Amino acid sequence: MKKSYKTVIDAACENVDTIIVSAGKIGYQIEIKPKELVELVRGEIESIIH
Repeated sequence: MKKSYKTVIDAACENVDTIIVSAGKIGYQIEIKPKELVELVRGEIESIIH
């Protein structure tokens, strides 16, 4: 059975216009706005780096 884990993106992402993340295939990346990424992956923005 697969487990569902919460996706968390560090709050520092709010300081930039776009971020680049893996597109899920070797050699492919996408550039996306942080808020759009959070919606896409149904994640949360939290402070995870001290």
